[in-house]
Parts: sequence; C-alpha cells; structure tokens
Amino acid sequence: MDYKRIDRETWGRKEFFEHYLNEVPCTYSMTVSMDITELRRRKLRLYPAMLYCLTKVVNRYEPFRTAFRADGTLVVYRTMHPCYTVFHEDTKTFSNLWTEFSDDYDLFCRRYEEDLRRYGAVKVMTAKPDMPENCFTVSMVPWTSFTGFNINVKSFTYLLPIFTMGKFRESHGRCRLPLAVQVHHAVCDGYYVSCFLNDLQELIGSADFKASDAGTEAGASVRT
Repeated sequence: MDYKRIDRETWGRKEFFEHYLNEVPCTYSMTVSMDITELRRRKLRLYPAMLYCLTKVVNRYEPFRTAFRADGTLVVYRTMHPCYTVFHEDTKTFSNLWTEFSDDYDLFCRRYEEDLRRYGAVKVMTAKPDMPENCFTVSMVPWTSFTGFNINVKSFTYLLPIFTMGKFRESHGRCRLPLAVQVHHAVCDGYYVSCFLNDLQELIGSADFKASDAGTEAGASVRT
C-alpha cells in the first residue's frame, strides 16, 4: 500500500476542508442513471464489470482517494480497491468481500471469481479477512430501481466515496442502472463528482477493456 501524506497547513484546499469538516460538516449524494447498454450487449457479467469500471475511475481522481488513516494522518492513496457486498439467499443477509484491483480486466475478474469462490458463502459481515485500509465501499440493491438514495454516516471523518447500485431497467432499446454516489464535501466538490461520472459513463459506454469475461450472470444468489 502506498500513499501521499497531505500537509494540511500548506494544502491549497485547507480552507474548504476545514469548513466542511468542522464548521459545517457535510456529506452529499448524487443519484444518476448510467447507460449500461454496451455492457449488456457484450454479455459482460454486470457486477464485476461495474466494480472494475468504478475502481478504474476512482483511481484517476485524488478526491476519491483521500482519507484519514487510523492515526489521524490525512493521505491520498495511490491505488484503491473495491469492497463490495454479496447476498446470501438462504439467510437474506450479506457479507463484505474485497478484491485487489488490477488495471488488467481479465486479471481483476479472475481475482474476483477466486474471492467469490473462497469467501462468497461465508456468512459473517466481513467474509474475506485482512481488508486493507485503501478500500472504498460498493453495494447493490438489485431488487428495486431508484431515483434517489442517501446513506447517513454518523462520523463526518469518513472521507471516502460510497457507491450504491440498483436494479437496471430496459426501455427503448437502452439499459439503465441507477447509481448513487455519496462523498464528503471536505474533499470532493460537485465538479469532481461530475468529472467522475462523465468518465465512468464514457468507460462503460465504450467497454474499452478486454471482454474475455463475457458470459451469463452465473452465481447471482451470492451477488447483490
């Protein structure tokens, strides 16, 4: 794990950071409808494909990689990895897994499948051990679509983004997936969220990564 320490006294964002961290503690969320038609057309498995796309774009932007370490040090991680939920059909509960990210789509999917095979049926909240600190959270609510979604986090020192996906819908030949993005205003303004979402849509729309993971959505019983 590699990171860059932020010197808050000389940081160009100091005034905004202090304002939204201490004076007016503020997180906000934005829900958008992502066009995933190309992913569906190429028959890519949706969950690992979206995890890959989200992580690839998260790693382009420092505001999505900025966090407090356990000792209170403010840092920017060089690389982030996705922590995501899997659903247990028999108990109607979920567990958290994480997968080491690779820019190589095929390698990432192989790691995802291995993590799912080893830990997907483990019915505890954190099924895969040794989760590194440079992970961000992704969850999915595949049973319903939505146009708005908000998570209430008690601690305003949690700076990393939180992503929530919903049930996709097909209409007029296009397939759309609701995606909620929650960020901390201390590190991430609307400009960066907009840049992130534009880049994410472009990546999803082009499916500009290797597609050898094409196939059916097998194993949906443990994926949320």
